[in-house]
Amino acid sequence: MSGKQNYSSARLVTKGKGDFLYGKFEIRAKLPQGRGTWPAIWMLFSQENYGSKGWPDNGEIDIMEHVGFDQNHIHGNIHTKAFNHVLKTNKGRDTLLTDASTAFHIYICEWTPTYVSIGIDGKEYFRFNKESGYSWEQWPYDKSFHLILNMAVGGDWGGQKGVDDSIFPQKMEVDYVRVYPLIEKK
Repeated sequence: MSGKQNYSSARLVTKGKGDFLYGKFEIRAKLPQGRGTWPAIWMLFSQENYGSKGWPDNGEIDIMEHVGFDQNHIHGNIHTKAFNHVLKTNKGRDTLLTDASTAFHIYICEWTPTYVSIGIDGKEYFRFNKESGYSWEQWPYDKSFHLILNMAVGGDWGGQKGVDDSIFPQKMEVDYVRVYPLIEKK
């Protein structure tokens, strides 16, 4: 342990090394278990082009979020200036996955100029479509994003019901990350 905190968290960030505009993203992972864990596989803007030049104006795509106090649910969300959890307007869904911490699963995002789709093991459970008339406030998904894989302990959501000290050590195991660029038919 370094510093004065009881726990440390880790984050892998591809910004500047892997920035993507559209494609299919597959991440095969096994999640930690226990109250206080907060693993996530997500994408964040690589360029600050819109609004306040930060979050949520430039967008976020949550391919997988999990909180240990709600063990059997996996969450997929998008966040924009118009649609975000601070305003209570975020768009997303959760799905039941009873073996998220005992088996590997493939977390998937398909991102195109017209939709963002989130799924597990080849089954979509959330889709966000670009509606006609959307501007950057609703759809900032026309610029490069980068991947982030992190395992947090505590925090606003993960620590909402406290941290169970008896569960550690815990980890998010990642078998692979695959990115397939979007190839448009001509």
